[in-house]
Amino acid sequence: MVTTNLLSFPRSIVVLLLSLVLVGCINEEFDDLKDFVEQVKSKPAKPIPPMPVIKSYESYSYVAEGLRNPFEKVDEPQLLDTITSIEGPGPDLEREKEELEAYPLDTLRMVGTLSQNGKLWGLVKANDGVVHRVQAGQYLGQNYGKVVRILEQQIDLGEWVVSATGKWREREASLALVE
Repeated sequence: MVTTNLLSFPRSIVVLLLSLVLVGCINEEFDDLKDFVEQVKSKPAKPIPPMPVIKSYESYSYVAEGLRNPFEKVDEPQLLDTITSIEGPGPDLEREKEELEAYPLDTLRMVGTLSQNGKLWGLVKANDGVVHRVQAGQYLGQNYGKVVRILEQQIDLGEWVVSATGKWREREASLALVE
């Protein structure tokens, strides 16, 4: 029995010494962390901002009974006879059409400007690749679009279209400079 006590005695001392060494390391290692946590806890807490007010949703009922479906193709194209019989203000239907009136407005692109003798010209490229010079007073697009103003970044037009009531209505359009 004496031999067992001697063998267990050194082991217990070794375990005890290792435990003391580990406890000593742990205390030194986390002192700065404990200080930081105490420092953060000692600061007053900032107030949390209140939740934003959510606006209530207002529903809207769209009633389109008896109106034409805008997503269906119109059965009959608008005939020139019915356009010429419209009374009131409208485009000059008797004048000779210009070259750029053969192209839809969405196929024309403004590609720049040109200043000549103090007058600003717009450079418009058609979908066939040809670049045309335009100035105020000229026409382009298929809706009787007349150039009203030319700026460095865009060309402003006034177009004439037939409204659902069968009358001419003028609307503004523009060609923006394409980079």
